[in-house]
Amino acid sequence: MHMLRSLVVVWLVAIAGTAAAQAPKPLQVLLIAGGCCHDYATQTQLLKQGIEARVRSHVEVVHNPDKSTKATFEIYGKANWDEGYDVVVHDECSADVTDRGYVERILAAHRRGTPAVNLHCAMHSYRWGDFKQPVSAGADNAGWYEMIGLQSTGHGPQQPIEIAFTDRSHPITAPLADWLTLKEELYNNLQVLPTAKVVATGRQLVPPKPKPGESVDPAAKPTEATAPVAWVNEYGPKRTRIFSTSLGHNNETVGDDRYLDLVTRGLLWAAGRLNADGSIPEELELTAGAAR
Repeated sequence: MHMLRSLVVVWLVAIAGTAAAQAPKPLQVLLIAGGCCHDYATQTQLLKQGIEARVRSHVEVVHNPDKSTKATFEIYGKANWDEGYDVVVHDECSADVTDRGYVERILAAHRRGTPAVNLHCAMHSYRWGDFKQPVSAGADNAGWYEMIGLQSTGHGPQQPIEIAFTDRSHPITAPLADWLTLKEELYNNLQVLPTAKVVATGRQLVPPKPKPGESVDPAAKPTEATAPVAWVNEYGPKRTRIFSTSLGHNNETVGDDRYLDLVTRGLLWAAGRLNADGSIPEELELTAGAAR
């Protein structure tokens, strides 16, 4: 009897081990955030919790509390800094980091096939030279823009933005509904690169701005500004998938379910884990009581 019980225990352990080995692994996400002008301490947690609440995933956060435009990240010092991750989320605001070797190590990971998601101020990071003029393909200061797929130089005031999903056939946007943000920054775009495709645009009404020493003309009307707010890109020789959204300045936006849905779906698409019809693969769906 004792031998029988031992055999049963061995059998159960073997089955459990096999099941564990065959169980789908959560999506491994690296979220890198820090730098100027944003509440990254809060936003990293909103993103981590929001993504992990939507799909089977583990989001590892690398946060630098440096609030300057020169924030750097120790992880980028390694040649294989992206190893072990299915997708990287860039949420940096490091406009004045211009070390070519440092930026090249970041880009090299994406050229060799690691997908990326770029959020908000990542669009205005790692720039040098005359970045307010359209960069040329292959130029010394074009690398970061070529990964993103779009070149932006600035933004307007914090006002609500009307979000319109302009490509309803794309898996990212298929089930999403247009919405109106609270106060947000609408990033301009100097050029959309040929490798990129816009999937959502934003429309913002900009209040009249008086000249110094003058009051606002009561008859003046707001002006309308429009720009892409979400797009996809194929980068480098492996046509690495890149998803970007320029939205995400304020905590209220980052914590908005509609924003988190957009970011999560963009992340899944970049990682090649979103079905063509826009549905989430069964192995990444969360079930009641599943660990997040």
